[in-house]
Amino acid sequence: MYKNILVPIDGSPLSRSAAKEAVAFAKDQGAKVVGIYVAPAYQPTVYADFVPASFVSPKEYDEMAKKIAAKYLAVVEKAAAAAGVACTCPQAMSDKPYEEIMKAAQRYKCDIIFMASHGRSGIARLLLGSQTSKVLAHSKVPVLVHR
Repeated sequence: MYKNILVPIDGSPLSRSAAKEAVAFAKDQGAKVVGIYVAPAYQPTVYADFVPASFVSPKEYDEMAKKIAAKYLAVVEKAAAAAGVACTCPQAMSDKPYEEIMKAAQRYKCDIIFMASHGRSGIARLLLGSQTSKVLAHSKVPVLVHR
């Protein structure tokens, strides 16, 4: 039924669990998996003529983001390899991860998005935001939410 399954991962235990379940689902479907990690966009902290001692250059930030992405996406890659499921794992940077998730779904021709939800509600959901809720609201393909 499904051929390409998009699996966003943020490194949390819940997203790691969802990734493993997504790979099992992909195996059952005879589908491929596309894992994606979206790092926050670079935002330097510089005040007029003052540069804090902890300043990180754009290049350093990019390198750190790539290392973190590789670590988180390794969960998807290892599960896919163990299950014999084809896998590709792009990474992106954005202050709006849900938009990058939507772009990846389109770019990789994914026919379902399989992602975790932390299950926040009420004020916590409003203050912290919910990428899963935003994907659900904007997705043109089905979204399977894992808890």
